Amino acid sequence: MSGAVPDRPARLARRAVAAVFAVHGTVSGGFATRIPWLREHLGLSPGWLGLALVFMTVGASAAMPLAAGLAHRLGPRRSLRLLTVVCCAALPLPALAPRLGWLCLALLVYGAGLGLLDVAMNDHGVRVEHAYGRSVMSGLHGMWSAGALLGGAGGAVAAQGGLPAPAHLSLVAPALAVAGVVACRWVPGGAAAPGGEGATGTTGPEGATGTSGASAAEGGEGAAPAPPRFAPPTRGALAVGLVGFCAVFAEGASMDWSGIYLRDVTGAGPGLAAAAYTAFACTMAIARFTGDAAVRRFGAVRTVRASGGVAALGGALVVAAESPPLAVAGFALVGVGIAVVVPLCFAAAGRTAPEAPARAIAGVATLAYASGLAAPAAVGWIAETTSLTFSFGLVTALLFGLVAGAGVLRPAPRAVRPEPGATPGESGPPTQRTAASRDVATAGGPGTHREVAPGRDPVAPPPPGRGTERAPGQPGRAGPAGRTPPPPTGQTPTPETPAPDDGTG
Repeated sequence: MSGAVPDRPARLARRAVAAVFAVHGTVSGGFATRIPWLREHLGLSPGWLGLALVFMTVGASAAMPLAAGLAHRLGPRRSLRLLTVVCCAALPLPALAPRLGWLCLALLVYGAGLGLLDVAMNDHGVRVEHAYGRSVMSGLHGMWSAGALLGGAGGAVAAQGGLPAPAHLSLVAPALAVAGVVACRWVPGGAAAPGGEGATGTTGPEGATGTSGASAAEGGEGAAPAPPRFAPPTRGALAVGLVGFCAVFAEGASMDWSGIYLRDVTGAGPGLAAAAYTAFACTMAIARFTGDAAVRRFGAVRTVRASGGVAALGGALVVAAESPPLAVAGFALVGVGIAVVVPLCFAAAGRTAPEAPARAIAGVATLAYASGLAAPAAVGWIAETTSLTFSFGLVTALLFGLVAGAGVLRPAPRAVRPEPGATPGESGPPTQRTAASRDVATAGGPGTHREVAPGRDPVAPPPPGRGTERAPGQPGRAGPAGRTPPPPTGQTPTPETPAPDDGTG
């Protein structure tokens, strides 16, 4: 990606989308801190609470493939604004549930709101990255992590002060909705990326406009056809999603089991056990804010491979830890290692389907959420039959998948747009054309081509004694054979008797 300075609309769009990421993270962090209140209020056992939380992930996974169609019908900015309000409005619903059944339904709606907004904001993040011409997705996800920490801190203060979850979340939700709606004012209203060309398309890295319909791609005439109402992930998105699956699996296992691991395996007290999650979340946020610089310098593939190695090293420290400090350090390294993987997966997904990035992003997000659902349960089941240490040994092995699969995040080669009036296969000024683009050179107009021999300059004149093939009715070039040059443009050629063709090309 280039290092060109982005224009003012692109910079404003980046700040606006970053604010939406922060709102989404604050919603997630605020809700997570009130889960213990939900369990105590409804008198749920850990098993019933776990079953209820599954509905949140099911709602998110089911709703994500609907995001592309919604963005097409409403427009990117309007859909982002609407989904921000829906996500914030759903935040207090679980706390208002009187019984387990209502809690499951509320979590289903809340999860759907989270999932739809997740796809929409990452779709805009990809557009902003295209407009910038360099990596910005890691920093946007860093804003999500900062929002999650802020929401968690606010929830901890509310819980410590004895404020019930319905009152706390009902106060927070409107404030977050207003902040998100205001931020959406600076999000571009058309489907084009900020600073790109065209009015209805998604601007790719070169500025070429891609749309969700062929007619718009060919010239912007007519409305682009709507995507399917329920769009399954594309093949390219599935490959990228598997890399994201590995990262989110390790993230879910670390978030949910780090405290228990320190307490049961290393004998840490409650305060030190909680420090494991704090170290994990803080290092992840810091790494995301600095991740874009690493991607710009080393590229996405090298960054993810190195990150996977760091995460695997952290997992090995966790498995080998016999004291709390070593385990805390291990979880901190896991946070550093997986921090940039998911943002880069979303960016790569958008590149696999530039005509419909929301669909590809939804596919990656669906796999990621499925991984987040599977990780805590899988770690618990394996630990039940073996040990928690063995479970994290398998998590560490899965982290090596980041090293092995990083190649699918490699950006596609840039396409070069042809200059106006250029011969098909040629683009840019003549000084930038390669020999491969000039394998066939024109010799007098349409239909008058000559093959270029290997090693010869394609624009050099023919050797003495050799003319060029002429199309019927087209005058030839001047040369030893006595042929006359073509007349200047706009003049009528003088009739002449064509010289006999000597058979040479």
